[in-house]
Amino acid sequence: MNRLKNASSPYLLQHKDNPVHWWEWGPAALAEAKRLNRPILLSVGYAACHWCHVMAHESFEDPGVAAVMNELYVNIKVDREERPDVDHVYMSALHLLGEPGGWPLTMFLTPEGEPFWGGTYFPKEPRFGRPGFVAVLREISRLYHAEPERVLKNRNALKEHLARVETGDGGVLGPSDLDRMGLRLTELVDPQHGGLQGAPKFPNPPKLEFLLRYARRSGDGGARQRFLLTLERMALGGIHDHLGGGFARYSVDERWLVPHFEKMLYDNAQLLELYALGFAETGRPLFRQAAQGIVAWLEREMVTQEGAFASSLDADSEGEEGRFYVWSLSEIREVLGGEDAAFFARVYDITAEGNFEGRNIPNRLISGEAPDHVEQRLSAMREKLLERRGSRVRPGLDDKVLADWNGLTIGALVRAAPLLGRPDWISLAQGAYRFVAGSMSRDGRLGHSWRGGALIFPGFALDHAAMMRAALALFEVTSEPSYLRDAQAWRDVLLSEFLVEETGCLAMTARGADPLVVRPQPTHDEAVPNANGVFAEALVRLAQITEAESDIRRAAETLSRLLGVARASPLGHTSILNALDLHLRGLSIVVTGNNAQPLYEAALQIPYPERSVRRLREDEALDDNHPARALAASSQEAQALVCAGQRCSLPVTDADGLRARVREMLAAEQGSGIAGGY
Repeated sequence: MNRLKNASSPYLLQHKDNPVHWWEWGPAALAEAKRLNRPILLSVGYAACHWCHVMAHESFEDPGVAAVMNELYVNIKVDREERPDVDHVYMSALHLLGEPGGWPLTMFLTPEGEPFWGGTYFPKEPRFGRPGFVAVLREISRLYHAEPERVLKNRNALKEHLARVETGDGGVLGPSDLDRMGLRLTELVDPQHGGLQGAPKFPNPPKLEFLLRYARRSGDGGARQRFLLTLERMALGGIHDHLGGGFARYSVDERWLVPHFEKMLYDNAQLLELYALGFAETGRPLFRQAAQGIVAWLEREMVTQEGAFASSLDADSEGEEGRFYVWSLSEIREVLGGEDAAFFARVYDITAEGNFEGRNIPNRLISGEAPDHVEQRLSAMREKLLERRGSRVRPGLDDKVLADWNGLTIGALVRAAPLLGRPDWISLAQGAYRFVAGSMSRDGRLGHSWRGGALIFPGFALDHAAMMRAALALFEVTSEPSYLRDAQAWRDVLLSEFLVEETGCLAMTARGADPLVVRPQPTHDEAVPNANGVFAEALVRLAQITEAESDIRRAAETLSRLLGVARASPLGHTSILNALDLHLRGLSIVVTGNNAQPLYEAALQIPYPERSVRRLREDEALDDNHPARALAASSQEAQALVCAGQRCSLPVTDADGLRARVREMLAAEQGSGIAGGY
């Protein structure tokens, strides 16, 4: 029987009526495989995944295919967003088999959960150079029972490799190393279209942040230009939803024209930060509009009843990828009328022939930016078309709330708000924070996924690291002590429940969580930054805020351990390198005194990659170790103190003076070579 009807995951519920006898991942499913002495067929996907839907329609909904699956296997269905630990282990196994990976992930396991073979999408009938799924099912079952030695050989080799943990080669990293890596990344960026060269093109936000940090640190104009070019081409491209705001997961072509139409919360969270930084860097309206569009999409379509953020929007509607988002010229004319339709079509590349499989993806790769008066005219047209689009059959919404993705979004909203003059975004972030910190927490530890009252607990390392970073961002913009206490509490959970002393890295899973075939300790960034990098940045920021000796020591020790891993493949660990840059160059700004709000706001408008901010309340005192302690207590008048390491500036009393002092101290740090390194 199919056991998914009581699942909380929208992805699993998509499969509750399959004739396949699906199990959810857990000890009961493995026990059933042992009882029957059958291999396990593990199928991993997510609700917004187009090829997951294709394989489901072709095979899992087919009674004949399901009968073979039910006869030969114990079948387990997993939502990769709900169980990223399961997905990581078995995707790593697939990579070890020489496959490039992707979803749906289709793995064959022993009854003990040990992988021995797998693939991704298998067509029902042989095509694309791939065997038909039923033939694969029969042959793997035959091998399992008739040639167990081959299965054991594969199993043992995969287990041995999966158990290995990256420990790095030691050594230190300093400013010159970061500059060398930044130059290398600059060379990898497509000089015509932005992004890493080739197709498909992913935004890769941690790499783009590293590129900007390198450009600002070194003064490399070429790196700055390629960072801005990437933001520009994405904002003009079809990957950007020009009507509804937000960005699709990636572009299938090198020009950013044709998106893979699913919209993921984590992508848009990270891109919101980047577009806010791009606007702070240039003042370009294009970047402001892209950032505001992301938040407009979040508010309109992604906020749950509880005030948190849903996970994703599907790529498909009415059984067709992208159908919700594409247009014909005739429909544009019907909505806008002749003159406006012709104008809109010229700007947004809408033709009778279409720019994508006979239809049109609105984009401005050809027309580019326009003067304000043109943008105002286009804005009214976009509103009309968005209203028409709203009458179409909508893509499915995966409304589960993930703590890690919400943490990334909360932090992004808070960091972007001062740069774009949108204090209302902080309130939006606080609503999501209250839900995650309250309803998704037990005894000080976070769960991972919540939907309809069901909480997957305990959470993972990234849940705690992302929410720790979000709490610190909120503390910086509100000076509310409860946010600082939360950040410190989640830090302690990470150190006690997730840190593996032997390697110095965070495991994905907490001590005592349901065991997997191995306890994964990944350090590479993927579509989201790795928990180790997020934690390192949060520790550095916490140390800059408090200047407590224990916080400074812990941040330095954590970076020292992680940089040994990052040295081996630096561009796969840019979140760690970004944390190092913050540690080496980041300024700590302390605002004190009466009527200090203008100074406080000016401090927050300095882009977050180069500063941490603390506003001292009347009843607060700085740590005994803080270099600004004496100066902060010396006056009741509004003042700001800018500190680099253990030295602080003289007080400044106005916003212009603060900005000038920050520029001077950043230049001094750069000119001195930023002493130190790990």
